[in-house]
Amino acid sequence: MTKTYAVLAAFLLTIFVLVPVTISATGRWDLYYTLTSVALLSIGAAGVWLTFYIGRINIGQGAYALMGGYVSAVLMTQAGFSFWATLPLAGIFCAAISVLIGLPILRLRGVYFAMITLVLTEVTRLTALALSITNGAKGITSIPLPGELSIFGLTLIPDFSTMDSPKPAFYLLAVTLMVLTYLVLWRIVNSRLGHLCRSLQQNEELSASIGVNTAYLRVLAYAISSFFGGLAGAVFVAISQSIYPSSFAVTDSVNFMLYCFVGGLGYVGGPILGTFLLYFGWDLLSAAKEYQLLIYSSAMIALMLVLPNGVLSLFDRKGRRK
Repeated sequence: MTKTYAVLAAFLLTIFVLVPVTISATGRWDLYYTLTSVALLSIGAAGVWLTFYIGRINIGQGAYALMGGYVSAVLMTQAGFSFWATLPLAGIFCAAISVLIGLPILRLRGVYFAMITLVLTEVTRLTALALSITNGAKGITSIPLPGELSIFGLTLIPDFSTMDSPKPAFYLLAVTLMVLTYLVLWRIVNSRLGHLCRSLQQNEELSASIGVNTAYLRVLAYAISSFFGGLAGAVFVAISQSIYPSSFAVTDSVNFMLYCFVGGLGYVGGPILGTFLLYFGWDLLSAAKEYQLLIYSSAMIALMLVLPNGVLSLFDRKGRRK
């Protein structure tokens, strides 16, 4: 446990202190956007990891990121909501939709559930194209930057539009949400709820036979997973100040799943490491031009064959969950 806390302290020191100091010293302000994207993608991947934790393969997280983005954009541009109010609302909306969808499809397992979730992103995209409230293919643009967040007259977060560059502020927002997301995930896994969820992964019939409400646990885990996806999508929209039906595609849903595989399905921090490795790995291979995808795919296959339990398994030979 002491080692875990030491690793966590080092991680927090790195993202909140060393990264900003290094960027300021080098003048590489573009890295703020890159690292912000990695943090937000890892939040979405955290939800996919939780779905894996109950024994389901989720390839539909891009749908909830798109939903969350549109909910935030519509509320800000058409209803005058503050960005800070739309953050939880986007997550709650996605969680509610996932409950309606999950009630029938979570009974399915393996490839059957995976294939249904695979089409969710495309269904969401087509829905965004058809609805007038989403402005169809034109999308929603000119989305305002996050305003001031204050409580009882005390300013907690200043207005992003008054800053010379909001990139550092978005970075701090993204990594703070990422840390909170994974703390929640860690708490779930190490609670009674987490132990019950793990029993679903191992044997649902046995769990049901001893009185575990398996249907409730499946839906609850899927709702939390979708909440994370909606949260990430809402922040993405605030950064880009626009959203289109193509903002999140099927490939994004697949990538969310791959981040979990590469980092390690047996580790809470697996999606963070997997997101970092694949995001920067893809960029590094850009020099290969037309061979980029071939090399990337080959490396992915080799990695899964050599390290089927993810990269983090290199640091945990006993293969225990952390």
